[in-house]
Amino acid sequence: MRKVVLFMHVSLDGFTTDSNGGMDWINVDEEMFDYAGERTNASDTALYGRVTYQLMESYWPTAADQPNPTKHDIEHSKWYKSVTKVVVSKTMKDAGKANTIIIGEDLPGEIRKLKNGPGKEIIIFGSPSLAHSLMEENLIDGYWLFVNPILIGHGIPLFKNIKQNVRLKLLTNRTFASGVVCLNYELKQKNNEQD
Repeated sequence: MRKVVLFMHVSLDGFTTDSNGGMDWINVDEEMFDYAGERTNASDTALYGRVTYQLMESYWPTAADQPNPTKHDIEHSKWYKSVTKVVVSKTMKDAGKANTIIIGEDLPGEIRKLKNGPGKEIIIFGSPSLAHSLMEENLIDGYWLFVNPILIGHGIPLFKNIKQNVRLKLLTNRTFASGVVCLNYELKQKNNEQD
């Protein structure tokens, strides 16, 4: 079965955006891009909410063609164009884009179909509302949390609508020169839940 893994930047006090939807407090650099890129390349499907998809679509298809693209722009643009993009939206219709699927109804059922289908890992970038919906249905198998050394007080929380205890196992952690810490967790299997 394919795994669904969430990649998310979060403040130390647990928010994904500030109260205005801003993310200018997020710290990203080449060291982080290289580290995350290794994991990104292990997936062949990207799962987005509509807003995040539209942001990605406005930049990544042509990022490598811009003047003086960074190494990350070139590599991620190539990956973005090659993967299947699944967009969850009740308002968006067929995007008419190659490798793009729209899910508008029965989110849990459609995600279960994806997980049971062929392919590699399914990765979610950002998209906190989508993440909340999937958490509510216990459909996220792993978390890559990039914890930024900042307290922002309020905004969109990372965790919401959790109906039961969800036990996680820390697989790896890495501290970057910027002070950001990446915590990589996977869901503990019920028959393996030993502490």
